[in-house]
Amino acid sequence: MMEQKKAEQNKIDGLLDVMARLRDPDTGCKWDIEQTYATIAPYTIEEAYEVADAIDRGDMNDLKEELGDLLLQVVFHAQMAKEDGTFTFDDVVTTVTDKMISRHPHVFGDVNAKDADHVTEIWEQQKEAEKAHKDGNAPSSVLDDVTMGLPAIKRAQKLQKKAAKTGFEWDHPAHVLDKFEEEIAEMREAIESGNQDEIIDELGDLFFVLTNFGRMLGADCEESLRHANNKFTRRFTGMERDSIAQDIDFVALSLEEKEKLWQLQKQKERRDKKRTG
Repeated sequence: MMEQKKAEQNKIDGLLDVMARLRDPDTGCKWDIEQTYATIAPYTIEEAYEVADAIDRGDMNDLKEELGDLLLQVVFHAQMAKEDGTFTFDDVVTTVTDKMISRHPHVFGDVNAKDADHVTEIWEQQKEAEKAHKDGNAPSSVLDDVTMGLPAIKRAQKLQKKAAKTGFEWDHPAHVLDKFEEEIAEMREAIESGNQDEIIDELGDLFFVLTNFGRMLGADCEESLRHANNKFTRRFTGMERDSIAQDIDFVALSLEEKEKLWQLQKQKERRDKKRTG
């Protein structure tokens, strides 16, 4: 066990050394040297999504590679912080280790967790306690710790979840659908008015209410939309392939003809599900 840990540590040290050499101002890579936290941040977000994509596709080889790319992002930021004298990679590891121990008193302490929901409650309690200790006082709003930088749909779902804990919540998902129909009516009015600002505002309301509906159903809306994107891509490219196989100009087809091809893709998926089911 000790030898295995030593080997793993050597591999981490090797990666840290590679990153340090890439950032060396005299002998490093010019591109890596020029990067800052701000310029690297978009790559960090992109790599996180590529990890999620590999998981969606069930491709373990890609997942292994994408996790490595995501780890590199952590190492890159830590190396820049080390150069600034702010913190090191070891500090990052220590911080997250301490956090995991603190937020799992039912594992590392004497707290008893009844079920998964209770575990989530304990996590949130520990998180609030940490924030109060860090800031010196309790947050002024339950929404304060919902990160601004999250993708809009994920942030909406987190905001709604936080608000729901205060009792600001519909009694049943069906009531959200009533609100959704109300928002559709307001969207129709905005379209009729021709006011672009109102149209955009009402569109945001539609997204927000639909996200709330998904949350109440227990769905991860970001994941649900990602699944829909993949499904659309799969069916659309299937339409293109079928057109090529039949020597048909797909672009020249009418909307009705394209719709027929779309329905054929749906039928193929149903058949495939029956065969594999």
